[in-house]
Amino acid sequence: MVKITPKIVAAWKKTRLVIRHGVGYDNLDLDALEKAGIPPCYIPDYCAEEVAEQAIALILACGRRVVSSRKVLDDSSARGLWDFNPMIPVFRMGGQTLGIIGCGRIGSLVYQKLRSFGFRFLICDPYLTEERKRELEIETVPKETVLRESDFITIHTPLTSETRHIVNRETLAMMKPTAYLVNTARGPMVDADALAHALERNTIAGAAIDVFDKEPPPPDYPLFGLPNAVLTPHLAWYSEDAAWTIRKLIVLEIDRFMAGQPPRYVAKKAI
Repeated sequence: MVKITPKIVAAWKKTRLVIRHGVGYDNLDLDALEKAGIPPCYIPDYCAEEVAEQAIALILACGRRVVSSRKVLDDSSARGLWDFNPMIPVFRMGGQTLGIIGCGRIGSLVYQKLRSFGFRFLICDPYLTEERKRELEIETVPKETVLRESDFITIHTPLTSETRHIVNRETLAMMKPTAYLVNTARGPMVDADALAHALERNTIAGAAIDVFDKEPPPPDYPLFGLPNAVLTPHLAWYSEDAAWTIRKLIVLEIDRFMAGQPPRYVAKKAI
């Protein structure tokens, strides 16, 4: 992802609008754009369904041990005898506790789509309005409660100074040894070294990660090779539907700008 730095902005002579092709905009220097009088907009509503679906897929992959079950199949086939011991234990999803950190567009979809699974939900979002809580029929809890009591934790917040490395050695130590972490938000939410340390020592049961600090991650990325880490290549956003939707919404933003209308979503400085 290209960084829009003050040096780049200073070199622009005719630029009047910046449109971030995506949801996160931490690659934009908002101070430089504001100084130059260039409005930065972004497209937060093109792939919420897809990211929610990916998070759910990763939750289920962890809970049902989908990835490691292939090795069990291969080993049993080579041996000519079933050996399910490496898969034990697996627990029914219904009745387990799902923690959601961030209940905006994507987090709320994860909650709504998984309600029929019989999860107990713990939701942390200090910025959720009382009206929205009533709409979703939820109550929120502190982050520490989510960390300590959840069997699965899925992250769906923007990347800010407040949420950078929200998962670190201290917060990982709060989690159950049987718990799983899922991150489809932004890579810097998670301290990868701290997570690798926890996975190697079975401080937590496993993790499923779709986003990385550096993308693509380098060959020495600390989670590579860990059997309890499920990794996907930052494609939670992708579907053919979403790819066409974002193109249409970007053209809409250009049309609005040319008509003298403000962007639908203006990027704001991180907290």
